[in-house]
Amino acid sequence: MKAPEKKYISLFGAGRSATHLINYLASQGIYNNWNINICEVDTELANKSTVGFSNINVIPIDVTDAQKRIDEIKKADLVISMLPAVLHLPLASLCADIGVDMLTASYVTDEIKQLDGAFKAKNKVLLMECGLDPGIDHMSGMRTLDKIRDAGNKLTGFETFTGGLLAPGNMDNPWQYKFTWNPRNVVLAGQCIVKFIQDGKMKYIPYHRLFRRYEMIHIPGYGYFEGYANRDSLKYLEIYKLQGIKTLYRGTLRRPGFCRAWNVFVQLGATDDSYPMQGVQKMTHREFINSFLYYNPEDSVELKLAHYLNINLEAEVMFKLKWLGIFEHTPIGLESGTPAQILEHILKKKWTLNANDKDMIVMWHKFDFINTDGQKKQLQSHMVVEGNNERETAMSMTVGIPLGIAAKLILTGKIITSGVRIPNEKDLYEPILNELESYGIAFTENEVDTLATQTIPLN
Repeated sequence: MKAPEKKYISLFGAGRSATHLINYLASQGIYNNWNINICEVDTELANKSTVGFSNINVIPIDVTDAQKRIDEIKKADLVISMLPAVLHLPLASLCADIGVDMLTASYVTDEIKQLDGAFKAKNKVLLMECGLDPGIDHMSGMRTLDKIRDAGNKLTGFETFTGGLLAPGNMDNPWQYKFTWNPRNVVLAGQCIVKFIQDGKMKYIPYHRLFRRYEMIHIPGYGYFEGYANRDSLKYLEIYKLQGIKTLYRGTLRRPGFCRAWNVFVQLGATDDSYPMQGVQKMTHREFINSFLYYNPEDSVELKLAHYLNINLEAEVMFKLKWLGIFEHTPIGLESGTPAQILEHILKKKWTLNANDKDMIVMWHKFDFINTDGQKKQLQSHMVVEGNNERETAMSMTVGIPLGIAAKLILTGKIITSGVRIPNEKDLYEPILNELESYGIAFTENEVDTLATQTIPLN
């Protein structure tokens, strides 16, 4: 049997979330004759992911070097970007010009949308939003939405929530949370436009109120979670073909108590990223927090914060804050930074995964519809995936494996498409979801009595 034609994959970025993607590409590449170049300025980091694979090369490339980017992309049959979102556009522009397929897990931006015609002209595809969230949320949601519509039912509501959390058993952490994705994105979460539709009414949540408005959501076998609104849900009206729907809401999941405690940093102004602070090199954790509070040399920082935000000194919120070490006289360890950058640096000291930490991905959908007999019905579905350790994380698995499957489908000609796309159509979501199930990334679906709904609005 003739061996498959050799194909070249250029993977830009080899951070924590790329671990499972690299393993998938390398193992599939043995049978499909792929050579994978990992383009990463941090070669030590990249080499950790190549052990045991002969079809992976580490190429030291600084992505700001335009000529090296061009030379690498010209050799590639497929480019995958695991770089920060702001760096996708230069790669995408080159792929469109040169004529190379490209994949990312990040959101489509207005600037990247403008490359649709260029990719179509070269008969190439830029497939985005093909990771976890966005990604699996689109695919799993659309599969059920299409099933409900195809049966002749009328959709009235769709809610979807995703969270990257610690797996059960990490009880020494009162937040039940550590960073499993880009820490900067966590610190800045919610600082864009938050809008959605609820019972036919337009709803907007300003940033300073976001973490006081959430739902309690129950996941069978895993307990209760807080769900708060995420970004602009309205742009998914067209993507999900839901024009005229009464409720559309996308959100993020955290464990109970997280939102109220995180709201302390929001109200203080500690998540502001718009200005640099002064004297950071000599500042301690305690001084950082104190810089946002009124001046009173007689009162402690704890007392001033509790009074300012109307929190009892013995409250659970204060316990969470103390556990983080924000009241300690520990040097921050930065030369400069905005409040958000300083807070991120402080949080990394307690919220970075240890070797034996296990993370957990939880995704939950709710579908309300009226069936062909005129009865109100509700379906709920959920997915839970647990990681193995601080490198083989559930986040890496659920972000990387969908990208890997999409790469295989494109390189083997199973998906033939062009332009800037996301996996919201059956030709893309069906084969990816089917293979994900073999990795244990699957949904449990059940019909719910709408009179005993398991969501409890708290707004």
